[in-house]
Amino acid sequence: MRHNKSMIKQIIDNRKLLWSLAKNDFKTKYAGSYLGRIWGFIQPIITVLVYWFAFEKGLKVSVSNLRTGMEMPFVLWLTAGIIPWFFFSDALVAGTSALREYNYLVKKVVFNIEILPAVRVISALFTHLFFVGFGIAFLSCYKFFPDLYTLQVIYYSVALFTLVIGLVYATSAIMVFFQDLGQIVNIILQVGIWLTPIMWDINKADFSPVLMMIIKLNPLLYIVEGYRDALINKVWFWQKPELTIYYWCFTIVVFLLGTRIFEKLKLHFADVL
Repeated sequence: MRHNKSMIKQIIDNRKLLWSLAKNDFKTKYAGSYLGRIWGFIQPIITVLVYWFAFEKGLKVSVSNLRTGMEMPFVLWLTAGIIPWFFFSDALVAGTSALREYNYLVKKVVFNIEILPAVRVISALFTHLFFVGFGIAFLSCYKFFPDLYTLQVIYYSVALFTLVIGLVYATSAIMVFFQDLGQIVNIILQVGIWLTPIMWDINKADFSPVLMMIIKLNPLLYIVEGYRDALINKVWFWQKPELTIYYWCFTIVVFLLGTRIFEKLKLHFADVL
């Protein structure tokens, strides 16, 4: 626990440097390309359009508003659920490779390397904030206007940020010694997007009780459904006490383990890199 407190203190004490590095990371991510940072927004929008066309126009998938029970456009339901997934996948992939890509900083004796995984997560957060605003504006066009429930997006974003930080501290540290982890993370994300009810409605799924229980153990279920509750269904997070307690217990354990792994391995980073 002492190590966890020390790491959190390092992040807080170096918050200005952390913010500066995160902004620079975001700016240089697409440096050299003609459209630059615009690519960071174009790709997710194209992804949404492809899924919308395939599922609503091709497979004729329909979804209902939990609050009214009335059928609603699939693209709205999809957008609300996929926004947090974009942040989760981008932050996890970028954060996992943080120490290898910033190896020149890791080798500096006086540099606080504890902030490097957080740099990548905060950099991904910039794009996420744009898409949250985009999603709210898009839903407003269909008369799902922002209200007090919408403020829960802040809560769910903090919850997701905490989970990703914990995961990234572990994966970034392990990847220093096991570079194949980057490919494993990509494969897990490719499978994970289908195991998470983003393109399909868990309330209409016809799974066995065992498979349904496994799916409900996925912490991203809480976040994806939470964004929909905040933007569409108008449900407060405390109305799902069991899921909320489970999510935070899971996330706290992941954060404690992730930071512990990082602390244990960091003494050898410079030698390996």
